[in-house]
Amino acid sequence: MSDTRNNPNRPFPLERTRNIGIAAHIDAGKTTLTERILFYTGMIHRIGEVHDGATTTDHMEQERERGITITSAAVTCNWKQLPQEKTTKLYEGEDVRINIIDTPGHVDFTAEVERSLRVLDGAVVVFCGVAGVQPQSETVWRQATKYEVPRIIFVNKMDRVGADFNAVVEDVTTKLHTTPVPVLIPIGAEDDLCGQIDVINETAIIYSDDDLQGSTYEIKELTEQQAEICAEAKEVLISLLADHDEAVGEKFLMEEPLTAEDLKAGLRRATIANKLVPMAGGSAFKNKGIQAVLDAVLDYLPAPTDIASAEGQDPKNEESVVIAETDDTKQFCSLAFKLWNDKFVGKLVFFRVYSGTVSKGDMVLNPRTGKKERIGRLIQVQADAQEDIDTCYAGDIAAIAGLKQVTTGDTLCDPKFAIQLEPPTFPEPVISIAVEPKTKADQDKMAIGLERLSDEDPTFVVSIDEETGQTIIAGMGELHLEVIVDRLSREFNVVANTGKPQISYRESIKADAKGEGTFERQTPNGRSFAGVTLEVTPNEKGAGNEVTNAVTGGSIPKEFISHVIGGVEDSLTNGVVAGFPVVDTKVTVTGGTYDEQDSDENSFKVAAIFAMKQALEGATPTILEPIMDVEVATPEENQGDIMSDLNRRRGQIGNMETKAGFCTLSAKVPLAEMFGYMTDLRTVSSGRASFTMEPTLFEAVPTNVELSIKEAMGLILPTPAMA
Repeated sequence: MSDTRNNPNRPFPLERTRNIGIAAHIDAGKTTLTERILFYTGMIHRIGEVHDGATTTDHMEQERERGITITSAAVTCNWKQLPQEKTTKLYEGEDVRINIIDTPGHVDFTAEVERSLRVLDGAVVVFCGVAGVQPQSETVWRQATKYEVPRIIFVNKMDRVGADFNAVVEDVTTKLHTTPVPVLIPIGAEDDLCGQIDVINETAIIYSDDDLQGSTYEIKELTEQQAEICAEAKEVLISLLADHDEAVGEKFLMEEPLTAEDLKAGLRRATIANKLVPMAGGSAFKNKGIQAVLDAVLDYLPAPTDIASAEGQDPKNEESVVIAETDDTKQFCSLAFKLWNDKFVGKLVFFRVYSGTVSKGDMVLNPRTGKKERIGRLIQVQADAQEDIDTCYAGDIAAIAGLKQVTTGDTLCDPKFAIQLEPPTFPEPVISIAVEPKTKADQDKMAIGLERLSDEDPTFVVSIDEETGQTIIAGMGELHLEVIVDRLSREFNVVANTGKPQISYRESIKADAKGEGTFERQTPNGRSFAGVTLEVTPNEKGAGNEVTNAVTGGSIPKEFISHVIGGVEDSLTNGVVAGFPVVDTKVTVTGGTYDEQDSDENSFKVAAIFAMKQALEGATPTILEPIMDVEVATPEENQGDIMSDLNRRRGQIGNMETKAGFCTLSAKVPLAEMFGYMTDLRTVSSGRASFTMEPTLFEAVPTNVELSIKEAMGLILPTPAMA
């Protein structure tokens, strides 16, 4: 690789840089893996444990108390590959810089995973050796696929009772519809776990249980049994590479010998192209297998120079613009993917540089606002610690302090090179509660705190109820809002009272209908007039809203069409059943009437609103509720009670699997029925069962539930049966 892309002052060449994320289902061991990586790379000198609240990346008080990751944390380390006798190392004797983002596993904080994967070049996806592919694992996988992020898999917890590496390989194949390639197969399992079979080098890596916490290991020859396993795995590896990599396939067909270097190079190409996924097994908690996984990060995950050039739009005409390949000498372009309010530094903007460099004192443009801001302070972040730096280079991930008008997803670029990169996308909130400060003196402080927290988190929304004047906060789940309220208290000294959680319902339609709206009003300055006709039809479930202009013959002048569509879109934010947003609806504007003298923009907008109200009322409108994908892991003896309880909650039971005496139940359950479920589940199972859930879709509520919703909102009087 030529060094023409690299500034001679940069600490690490681009080809020796990796930007990776650690992602998985909750409690799969992401933070434990990250902690071991930092220890073995020399960034920390003592291993902290999640259960002790002492890990580097879980630095928030709420994370340490709950033993979960809530916000993604960025750290940087350097690594040299393991010495091997049978192969020449690509980076032998040289450090490789690895920028790591440790992401949350709980579905309530899925936005952290989404925005991290948007800017990362590769990911290590962690699976539990016992549970295999779990619901949030599938969500993370879909997110990585959306952004075309190359991945390697680490099967963790191979020391646990019931761990089965081959079962997880099968799980990955069937549930994720991908092609895993085992390259580091665990030696032993449960209490007998001692190392890994290095399939490509045909050696055994044996980790010692000494006082150095897994820092020492030996490269040994394979035993007869291990050699059989290795030979079978290598045969599969060569066959897959022959099918997915042209260079390896050509040698294979010509019956030429394939060296370890050939196989690694071919697997690297196939991984970066998202055709194959290297797979390793071990145990982060028992300090087995981490160093070899770091080697796999260097061997198979891409450097910034290996990924496709970023694409964006010209903010003036929305034409596609391709940034030149990652290069220090090109014009500066970056994406702000995360905001964080640091108690010492203030507002931090985390950003990924795609081309060029930026230094303290430089002026950057935000194309969304059209405004320029000066870079006051550049920071290399190590979890909750900061180190000032002078320059940020292409491919780097760092933070800027002092920028005021930047939000998540903004592009920051050279003022002479205006471009808008695609921002990450985030799900809509599904639950809300009312909050108010306990004292009036805290009102202003609460408003400031909520504003800063909503700046940080795109899935946290603050609004004011127009009828009651209450402050409403909305998020992805009960835990999400619980953490927000806790942060209000600790970080902004605001103790708040909260109401009962409310569901974020939606509305939709079941039938086709037409609507006609006419707006006519006499004003002191004359007459305002416009007419609009339109049709509404149900859209496919989950497809969203579509508004189409089918006006012909000039019944509505072209200059007013955008205002008609604006009126339609405004109507879709406030349904006719109970005022919830309308989804999955197609609207076709078919015609209208106008007067050359009396028609104006506002008249057409209001006429469109009238037409939409009539159409929606005639299209059999209904209320939709969020449905959750729920997975319960329970001892087999409690399976029947838990299934009965889920049925009582209007749940639809799906798959059931039994592993190592535990039954895993999958079900779709309305979110409204899941409040307080953890307490009930613990009672039924004597505390032995656990569950996870994530939003999946919106479904029409039953008639009796719709009546209850309307009654609770004061839209109808309670019937005797409801009373």
